[in-house]
Amino acid sequence: MTQLPAVDGMLDVRSDRLARVHALADGGTFTELGSQARHHVHAFDMQRKRPHGDGVVTGTARVDNRPVALFAQDPTALGGSLGEIHAGKIARILDHAARARTPVVGLLDSGGARIQEGVAALDGYGQIFRRNVAMSGRVPQISVVLGPCAGGAVYSPALTDIVIMQRNRAHMFVTGPRVVKAVTYEDVSLADLGGADIHATTSGVAHFVADDDQDALDLTRRVLSYLPSSCWHSSPAAPPADALPMPEIPADHRQPYDVRGVIRGIADADSFTELHAAFARNIVVGFARVDGQSVGIIANQPLVLAGCLDIAASEKGARFVRMCDAFGLPLVTLVDVPGFLPGTGQEAGGIIRKGAKLLYAYAEASVPRVTVVLRKAFGGAYIVMNSKSLGADAAFSWPGAELAVMGAEGAVDVIYRRDIIADPDRRDEFIDRYREEAMAPHIPAERLSIDEVITPAETRGVVAATLRSLEGALQLGFRHDNLPQ
Repeated sequence: MTQLPAVDGMLDVRSDRLARVHALADGGTFTELGSQARHHVHAFDMQRKRPHGDGVVTGTARVDNRPVALFAQDPTALGGSLGEIHAGKIARILDHAARARTPVVGLLDSGGARIQEGVAALDGYGQIFRRNVAMSGRVPQISVVLGPCAGGAVYSPALTDIVIMQRNRAHMFVTGPRVVKAVTYEDVSLADLGGADIHATTSGVAHFVADDDQDALDLTRRVLSYLPSSCWHSSPAAPPADALPMPEIPADHRQPYDVRGVIRGIADADSFTELHAAFARNIVVGFARVDGQSVGIIANQPLVLAGCLDIAASEKGARFVRMCDAFGLPLVTLVDVPGFLPGTGQEAGGIIRKGAKLLYAYAEASVPRVTVVLRKAFGGAYIVMNSKSLGADAAFSWPGAELAVMGAEGAVDVIYRRDIIADPDRRDEFIDRYREEAMAPHIPAERLSIDEVITPAETRGVVAATLRSLEGALQLGFRHDNLPQ
């Protein structure tokens, strides 16, 4: 902790929280802005506590030799609480990022709104939120939650593109345990109410959970490595690398497998970074590289709910598709989906409305889009998962892949209902007939629902070649915001 001179007879202290900033920034590149800013509040004897910087460090730096705007809240100065000057500093660095068209990274660790400043603190949050929205889809915004983040403060990270939470110290909630107990009589811990694991597995607020501060900063660097500085810039390239061998997947469509093995058989080695790994696990989303170029990958996961789309998976996929489209990352979609998850809970929960979000995101996307059907694509889920009819630039399927309104077993119970009632032993015959007449792989290829049937071993090469052929289709510039789902 660095002791600064007292001003007007009042003690001023700054902490070593600058270490977090320097740990993220390239060595010697951080330039601090507003280090001498201090509040001017006299209520509640606040004039006795006027730390330089007002509980937040702001400035510019380079990360992997790319310009980035930074702010880091300091919990050792007025608890990192947000007051008028604190908010003003953050607002100014956000304005700087918007004007300079650079990413912004916020390191959050705060006791929340500064109660002594009343409505001025609340208005400060409003200033930040307005800028988060104005910058959405224009420059990448990353929130790294390293400590408490409560009340109105939680909405700024929710408006940003990526949220990283430190596992042990980070908490996010609208109302704390004391209020919850007073209102609902529910006794709940900080971790159970708003800990990192809850937000990574249940709420979907956190994209990543980091083991410690350094891990969180390493994840921040990794995420930035895929994203452009703004929607007006190209995404950074990396040296190409070979993919891992394509795994064999079961021919039986009812047998599960881990689709992440297929992803690693397409993407450059060690380039796949999964987002929301523990949330809505029936769909996999993440950044990767193909021949050194950044892409977004979306894949149904047969290991969980047989890969069905449900409410959570639809929202997870939609937000990721919109983020990639906003920042110019081509989309690679791997399809193995039996349909939308049935049930009263899904219908009452709004699967129609939520599923439409994923459909809308794909239909709206203007970046290059490539789809590969691995084993099956049935019903509305076939359409939603980046079908040709929805605007995919190219769609391929593996040999034996089935595309149809529904699976053969369900279809024959509708088409041949009376025949099966009269002679149940013929059901297998009808299933085989339906597969031959309605689900054979040559049918979608003949009508151009699929551009080509390719082997698993060909997949990486075909996807890479298709993306190269579409390089001219990528138009830099603002497309749309990244509205929270």
